[in-house]
Amino acid sequence: MKNKTKLWLIFGPVICAVLLLMGILSLPWERTFSKGSLFQAAASQTTTVFKGKAMRQKAYKQGYVPFYGSSELSRFDNMHPTVLATKYHRSYTPFLLGGPGSQSLAQYLGMQEAPSKKAVVIISPQWFTPQGQNPDAFTLYYSPLHASDFILNAKDTEADRYAARRAARRLLQMPSVKSEHVIHHALLEIAAGVGISKMERYYLRWRRQIYSTEDKFFTSMQLRDRLPKIEQQGAKLPDTYSYGGLKKASEKEAKKDTKGNRFGIRTSFYKKRLNAKLLKKLKGSQKKFNYVESPEYSDFELLLNQFAKDKTQVLFIIPPVNAKWQKYTGLSQKMYDTATTKIKHQLISQGFDNIYDLSKDGKKKYFMEDTIHLGWNGWLAVDQAVKPFMEQKYAEPEYAINDYYLTKTWREKKKLPTVALTNKDVLAKLKK
Repeated sequence: MKNKTKLWLIFGPVICAVLLLMGILSLPWERTFSKGSLFQAAASQTTTVFKGKAMRQKAYKQGYVPFYGSSELSRFDNMHPTVLATKYHRSYTPFLLGGPGSQSLAQYLGMQEAPSKKAVVIISPQWFTPQGQNPDAFTLYYSPLHASDFILNAKDTEADRYAARRAARRLLQMPSVKSEHVIHHALLEIAAGVGISKMERYYLRWRRQIYSTEDKFFTSMQLRDRLPKIEQQGAKLPDTYSYGGLKKASEKEAKKDTKGNRFGIRTSFYKKRLNAKLLKKLKGSQKKFNYVESPEYSDFELLLNQFAKDKTQVLFIIPPVNAKWQKYTGLSQKMYDTATTKIKHQLISQGFDNIYDLSKDGKKKYFMEDTIHLGWNGWLAVDQAVKPFMEQKYAEPEYAINDYYLTKTWREKKKLPTVALTNKDVLAKLKK
């Protein structure tokens, strides 16, 4: 037997199997998802769900609303948005998008071809560091499917060109986009203001089809079932919704969970993450922290660009820092206020005026679960804005996107105009 024949007998079946699989994945398969699997996906916060889009698209059509954020969404206490929506059978269910390290750039890329009528964004000033998005954290959420969508949707028009180039340049700063040569090369072309070639477009459409098929069939197999935990937390709440009843349940739970530490945070977090040696090291460690100058402001603007394109009504939540922790680490309240004002100015000047600013509430009892994340009374305060926002009938918003917020000038701007918008104003507007 000739060597070529032997090699074919060994490797031929493998090559045929691979080609057959590629052919199957290249077909435009349809997939239905059960009610239970969509709920699991919405609460699971797995990176596979974040990197996909099929389950998001189906869920949004069935009353799910994206809640964009980062690690605070993982803190499931009895006042968590998913717990409240499930317990009281609300007309919406939060679809939790984000986890530790997910910031504006990752969220923007994930929004491609997954529009929604409404959305809630928990925008943390801690994202706005001088370095901005951590490349390693971005890698956790990077999806070639989302990148392909972005490239194929990038329009060479005056209205879109500047934002697309900025987005491409930021993505090119992330090592994970170099994993596939064609995507990397296409981003280089968009960043340079040059359209991608026909061959690249054909190839990316084919690859996108494969990514989409993989997403439809495999994402639903990697879900985290949090229903038992959600039901367990919901059982602690009164059967009938009332603010007074929820406040009582919130404080009862918080009092039990925050014993034995000076910061009024969850005891388990304190014991696990803040030992005596580390506490000593962290005292005064945040005196020089700066959230006013950051590439994140331009990344955040990309997020706003996408919301404007999708005509999405958005409620923005700005959380505080635990006041006792802030004092201990020396984090400047003046700096934090300036960063918050800058974020609000960027939003309001472009028509995003549903903002619930909680940045000064870090001193309130049982408001923060740990050093920087909302908990108990904090989530209950969030619900006072989320509930009326969701009850409002959708009306197509009018935004005035300004490319100035993509510039270095804005990213480094320190002196800002005062923005007059209070929580009272927001709640009054939402309850109309």
